Amino acid sequence: MITGGQSYVSAPPAFSADGRFLLVCSGRSVSVFSTSTGMLVSELEGHEGDVTAVVVVPPQSSAAAAAKLATHCWTAGLDGFLIYWDFATAELVRKVKVDAPVHSMVIPNISKKLKLTEVYAPFAFVSVEALSNKAIQDKAKGKPVAKKKELWGQLRIYDLWKGCQVGSELAQTRKPEKIVVSCSGEFLGIANKRHLYIWSIPTKDFNHDNIRKIKLGHTKKLSTLAFHPSERIVAGGDATGRILIWRGFGKAKFSGTHGAKSQVDEERDGVRGKDDAGTCTTWHWHSSGVNFLKFSSDGAYLLSGGMEGVIVVWQLDTGKRRYKPRLGSPLLFFVDSPDSSISCVSCTNNQVHLLNMPNMEVLKTVAGIKLPIASADLSRRDVCGFDSTNGLVAIPTQDYCIQFYNLFENTEVSEVQVCERNFQPVDDITLYISLVSLSIGGNLMCTVEVKLPEEELGGLVTLKFWNQGSRAGQFHLSTVIYEPHSDAGISAVAFHPGKNMAVSSSFGGNFKVWVQSLSLQSSDGKSQSGWRCQSVGSYKKKPMTAAAFSGDGSVLAVAAESVITLWDPDNNALVGVIAEALSPITKLSFAGDSAYLMSLSQSSKPQVAVWNVSNLSMEWSYTLFAEAACCSSSKSEFAVLSLLSCPEGGAPAEQDGIILIFDAENSKPVSSWSVKKAKGGSIAFLKDGPSFDASTDGTRGGEASLLVYVNGSHEYVIFDPLKNEEPQISKSTRKNIQADEPAPIGYASIYGELPKLELKKEVSDIPFIPSDRPWETIFTGSSHALPPLTKLCSVFLASLLEKRPVTDE
Repeated sequence: MITGGQSYVSAPPAFSADGRFLLVCSGRSVSVFSTSTGMLVSELEGHEGDVTAVVVVPPQSSAAAAAKLATHCWTAGLDGFLIYWDFATAELVRKVKVDAPVHSMVIPNISKKLKLTEVYAPFAFVSVEALSNKAIQDKAKGKPVAKKKELWGQLRIYDLWKGCQVGSELAQTRKPEKIVVSCSGEFLGIANKRHLYIWSIPTKDFNHDNIRKIKLGHTKKLSTLAFHPSERIVAGGDATGRILIWRGFGKAKFSGTHGAKSQVDEERDGVRGKDDAGTCTTWHWHSSGVNFLKFSSDGAYLLSGGMEGVIVVWQLDTGKRRYKPRLGSPLLFFVDSPDSSISCVSCTNNQVHLLNMPNMEVLKTVAGIKLPIASADLSRRDVCGFDSTNGLVAIPTQDYCIQFYNLFENTEVSEVQVCERNFQPVDDITLYISLVSLSIGGNLMCTVEVKLPEEELGGLVTLKFWNQGSRAGQFHLSTVIYEPHSDAGISAVAFHPGKNMAVSSSFGGNFKVWVQSLSLQSSDGKSQSGWRCQSVGSYKKKPMTAAAFSGDGSVLAVAAESVITLWDPDNNALVGVIAEALSPITKLSFAGDSAYLMSLSQSSKPQVAVWNVSNLSMEWSYTLFAEAACCSSSKSEFAVLSLLSCPEGGAPAEQDGIILIFDAENSKPVSSWSVKKAKGGSIAFLKDGPSFDASTDGTRGGEASLLVYVNGSHEYVIFDPLKNEEPQISKSTRKNIQADEPAPIGYASIYGELPKLELKKEVSDIPFIPSDRPWETIFTGSSHALPPLTKLCSVFLASLLEKRPVTDE
């Protein structure tokens, strides 16, 4: 099996101590990228659950210890383990068991006295998901536990040397909260509802009993916080876009002197009640919730980001601001490297941008598969398109693009801009891509975009045809057709398997057959292709809900609601009608080159049926709540992705879907596979890729097909659907993992590389050429390269003699 499509933005990434590597949480592993090239260097695999935190070991005061631990990190996951890694060699060093899913982790730079010597002591502060004491008692007594109400978040401390918990919980919250630690490790805090909870950590000779806590309040729900690198200043962002700056926090309680409490009664601008802070200032620019806050390394600026996709840089003393706009997607996390020369920002479109500081120029981008977007048409399924020949998936994005993603290499290939329109993340959805269809060879693409009407006016449906460029995944626009079916929506688009022909079916009651033709442009003399409508068909004015070509392209099947009609696509002649299905058909597909046609109905009366086109009858059917289905292009097999429970039913199980493999001639499934996150998923048959060929034993047939399953979160798995045994699940077998270049050191790390000089440089002898004024050039050049003295004297004396022209008498 090959897996991929993991999210790169589920948790904050981390830089290595020297800034050469970026460690990114990606599903159940950690991907290590080079900051200079943006390429994948290695992967850390060892967790059985999603990785939620990665922390690079803090730099040590001792040079020997710093060099030894420069490539070590800790990771935490939902499997309840903390793992210690040497990420330079991708070696798992140690595991610490927590016995609860870990959602966040920080490791302050703490020291502890050992034989009168201060030594580095790794203590992890983790936010875990655990049952409350009442829920534990109810569970022990056999009483039912209401998980939604009784799941609590706990803040715990773990001694990573001893592998055990230290003391009792620091706090209990309604749900696990993200922990933020200051640069010095002296303070850590969480945002919980309308309060910031801040703890003072004794970094010297650490003792759990000496930890102290304060609480700062607000009128709105707080979403994030950040600590100043050198002063007692903390910033908090709320759900309405406001940013609060508390200065001088913890002077009363953290100082250890009770006399300081008298300052509470003094006038403190903006501080609520008895909060332990000097002043509180409020800034407001964001129109919605603040997702991250980060102070600059010198503490002069505060950076913020949220739904607008804009990094706002605030001057801390004056409140003035400047912006880094047009990052294309809402922002989630901001992390800077230890030397602050490079930073990264994580976006909701599964991209991590590496920024050159302080001008915030985008240097490299780590791009994963685009995550699902909220579509305005919730009834649409199978929006993704598949290029089975090249192993690509085409995914509509929120910014009106089509992302082509290589499923075998787990990398982005390209992005095609479908609609030239500025995208604003905070705006309402007014335009979306409703359909993407690719030809079998992947050289043609068709997209359908829908502009929603405003106050019942201005709606528009656009059909666009695209031709492939110089390589797979590159397309250029060929033809644009506005309102191809008047004002009706398009239900399906399918390409002919053997020639440049396509069909589009419409809810308005007709379908159109399109053909590609060549037209000579007189302006530049170049031959360009264009698409035109060849014929129009309908059946009793019923909505046309699905369409498909047969394997050889001789038959066109179009679903008129629950009736399947068969047409000759070249002559636009109706050749047959098949009996009705139980409910309107949403998908049609021929099983390879056979005479069997698979239909899928996804209404309240679901049905998966197989029809024999030769005798116009139904072979067999099942009542299944199917989410997607696909047919092999070379064999009579097809696959159905079915939900285990009714969509209107209760909570889905962990394995909430099943993939059934059928041979069209037999109603008994050939094989079945249980899958997760089936809601919103897609399936498709692919041809064998190079990475899968390397892992097979040569027993597969030449025309064997693989099946790809893309779940509702766009994670995917590629497998052989006909193998009965459960193979080892592994990450994408990418062979193009590149080794990182050695980092510059010393002078080169600060000022860059010096130009290389040739130590031996050949110098040619200066030639002796008589001249009218040779004294102007005799002594030019380097002294060591002058001609011999004997030559110089004769030349110099000769130059003084007066030369007269010779005339014939």
